Amino acid sequence: MVDLVVEAPRLRPLMFSIAYRMLGSVSEAEDVVQTGLLRMHERVQNGDPIDRADAFASTVATRLSIDVLRSARRTREMYVGPWLPEPLLVDDADPAHRIEHDETMSFAVLALLERLGPVERAVFVLHEALGYDYREISEIVDRDQAACRQIMHRAKQRLTAGGARFQVDASEAARLAGAFLKALREGDVDGVMRLLAADVVMTADGGGKAPAIQQPMSGDLAVARFLVGLMRRGEALGVEVEPTIANGEQTLLFRGRDGALLSVLALHVEDGAVRSVANQLNPEKLVHLGPVGDLFALLRDGVAGVS
Repeated sequence: MVDLVVEAPRLRPLMFSIAYRMLGSVSEAEDVVQTGLLRMHERVQNGDPIDRADAFASTVATRLSIDVLRSARRTREMYVGPWLPEPLLVDDADPAHRIEHDETMSFAVLALLERLGPVERAVFVLHEALGYDYREISEIVDRDQAACRQIMHRAKQRLTAGGARFQVDASEAARLAGAFLKALREGDVDGVMRLLAADVVMTADGGGKAPAIQQPMSGDLAVARFLVGLMRRGEALGVEVEPTIANGEQTLLFRGRDGALLSVLALHVEDGAVRSVANQLNPEKLVHLGPVGDLFALLRDGVAGVS
């Protein structure tokens, strides 16, 4: 029988890993973990023992996440502008957040998962990220194995059609990110452009709560000019850049003079070039990382200071 006092610290990262990948939200994933552990505790207290803690925790986390996705469907459909996940830093201090940062954690893949239905998303995460076999998955999502195989096949087709790739060279990505930041700091549009794929796409998520482009921007020249322009304006306002890793990808944190976080910009690298750029600016999606700055106010004060 499972002793939840002993097992909870080990089960939290497993449950969070499932919920975060399915929801793309740190806060919602944390709620799933708390609710799931409470349900497990209540079951044990009611005299119904849990023999396989990992299997039960995975099932609870998956089913709760499916419920969240179904109830939040209307909210996500009405979201202002492009949707990007909440960033998860590799050096996050919360033990429950210290999960494997692989390709299924990338901004690009998590954003594409929004194209999938709740059960499709669950099957993909359980199989592709956690390595569960179809027998285990069928028990968790309450579908037969043949149906799970078909769901997985359909999910991968839809993700591949959307441009998802699951193989990233970490050393190559680190080298490119270093060169990218150097070119940005030097204001070198050509230098930035050489590091971008010709069909690079930049997406920004302000959620209506921070200034951000409302539609994805494409093309190496357009994205290079835009990013260099942002960097120049940021430097004039005292914005500092800090390289790190988030969601398994090379990432730049932009902070104001007071250290408050303004945005998290992730670089998705494939085949020797930056294939996509994801800029998370929505303050509600950054608050779990610490103090968040008011980008609207910063820009307004900067304009007032010039006039």
